[in-house]
Amino acid sequence: MEKTILIVDDSESIREVVIFTLENAGYAVLSAVDGADALKHLDGKHIDLVITDLHMPNMDGIGLIKEIRKMDAYKYTPILYLTTESQHSIKMEAKQAGATGWIVKPFMPEKLIAAIGKIIK
Repeated sequence: MEKTILIVDDSESIREVVIFTLENAGYAVLSAVDGADALKHLDGKHIDLVITDLHMPNMDGIGLIKEIRKMDAYKYTPILYLTTESQHSIKMEAKQAGATGWIVKPFMPEKLIAAIGKIIK
């Protein structure tokens, strides 16, 4: 069965690169421009992984992670966050909110696919 990944990023260029990379690797992809937009996709449909940016308007990545973890259908869904931040405190804040791990931007497409492969089988 095809795995579905939700990508959430306010940067259109980042979304396009991630979508292209994931679709070429055989994943079905949903996309959203921020956390508030992402919540529209979290309506009970099966999602295997959420990849979210941290800094976004309307609802940032930390807020989105917290909201996802409140939902019974998604409380165990893996969440990776994309970040340009290298500060340990920001990584820990996302981890405490419920993130599974992170990917530092800019990223190599191969590393993104390898990281995803370790999280969802």
